Amino acid sequence: MAKPKKQPRPKAITPKGFRDYFGQEVSQRTEMLRTIADVYHRYGFDALESSAVETVEALGKFLPDVDRPNEGVFAWQEVDENDKGDWMALRYDLTAPLARVYAQHRNDLPTPYRRYAMGPVWRNEKPGPGRYRQFYQCDADTVGTASMAADAEICAMLSDTLETVGIPRGDYLVRVNNRKVLNGVLEAMGLGEDASARDNVLRTIDKFDKVGEAGVRELLTKGRLDASGAFIDGVGLSDDQAEPVIAFLTSKAADTAGTLANLRAAVGDSKIGADGIAELEQIGALLDAGGYGADRIEIDPSVVRGLGYYTGPVYEAELTFEIFDEKGRKRQFGSVSGGGRYDDLVKRFTGQEVPATGISIGVDRLLAALREKGRIAAKATGPVVVTVMDRDRMADYQAMVAELRNAGIRAEVYLGNPKNFGNQLKYADKRNSPIAVIEGGDEKANGIVQIKDLILGAKIAESATLEEWKERPSQFEVPRSDLVAKVREILDSQD
Repeated sequence: MAKPKKQPRPKAITPKGFRDYFGQEVSQRTEMLRTIADVYHRYGFDALESSAVETVEALGKFLPDVDRPNEGVFAWQEVDENDKGDWMALRYDLTAPLARVYAQHRNDLPTPYRRYAMGPVWRNEKPGPGRYRQFYQCDADTVGTASMAADAEICAMLSDTLETVGIPRGDYLVRVNNRKVLNGVLEAMGLGEDASARDNVLRTIDKFDKVGEAGVRELLTKGRLDASGAFIDGVGLSDDQAEPVIAFLTSKAADTAGTLANLRAAVGDSKIGADGIAELEQIGALLDAGGYGADRIEIDPSVVRGLGYYTGPVYEAELTFEIFDEKGRKRQFGSVSGGGRYDDLVKRFTGQEVPATGISIGVDRLLAALREKGRIAAKATGPVVVTVMDRDRMADYQAMVAELRNAGIRAEVYLGNPKNFGNQLKYADKRNSPIAVIEGGDEKANGIVQIKDLILGAKIAESATLEEWKERPSQFEVPRSDLVAKVREILDSQD
């Protein structure tokens, strides 16, 4: 009789495109989300926590039109007794769920409805360096008003948020444009209702950051050679037809008035283009009234995002300081947030147009930016470790830890095998603990404790001479009653 086959052990690996987050990273993200939520709350936005799972029907037009709708999302079918059921999917952003929530509960919600939401989203896309299939977003949206005051407020709040989390003025810029102005440019080009030509032009405009003015001009007309030497066919427009696009993309002037004047020339007689410029003018005036100058928020026609999604103003927050990429080259950090006005999303559910506008902050990118600037520590500080010198006196050590915790100090008792004291200090080092507390039998009898400053000790060990070590001891003997006060004093000196 054959032996039963052994079940292979599962591989302890993370699924492709996902990663694990440990103590410090989780703590830093939690603190950032709390800080951002405080700003949103101060602006009058209410929290919303919607389901992480939506029906594919609710996610709707943002999914590819395929038989099995799992391109771009993680989807599955709920099967009932007739082998039929709804398709479900993990949310891929926080805006599509908001549209469903508002449509479902609109009779119970105030109008306008101002909400913020934070949490993970999932995208079934090809992963790459720094690009994961699960990541955090932090959104704020106003639903139910067409007023440009809502858009100006979103931009102001984004500016305040960046400064509050630790990005100083001068290291960021919120840039604002309007999709209606771009539609006006397309009208001025004489493309009419030629959807194919319009799409080709929009795709070319989207390459402006990469190829610049000359590259866009070539791609709109006869085509161009790329960096590899391959020839890319152009859209086939005449030079005169291409000119409004170039005028639009290069219309940024030294001040807002100059930029708006250039945009008026770019859209010509287009009414929708003129409407978009008027909206930008309103936003600019409202921001000026609130004290948000061009050093924080500016009108910038080169901002082109969400071409098939946004219907009016669009915004992007860009960090302007330089970093080094993986090849050692200098580059700007780039975008950490974006958003705009989307007046068609709720209409899918209600049949009626419901104006809405909002932003989404990429929390993980913002955390990476703060690390680059040295605004958050690369290593987290661990707890104070109370070492165990005598197993039978565990109650004494627990009493010490309780005193420290009650005083608001993070602390723990060593719970491993206490036989080797050196291992306890190695554990404290691995935890990046600032202090170790030691109380053996002699210390107990004399009513004292030893307090070891592990941070100072490590610094002394690195570079100090014997004389310096004697002058700057890293271990202190104090009365047991002074435990909390001495620990706090050392912790304050380490900050």
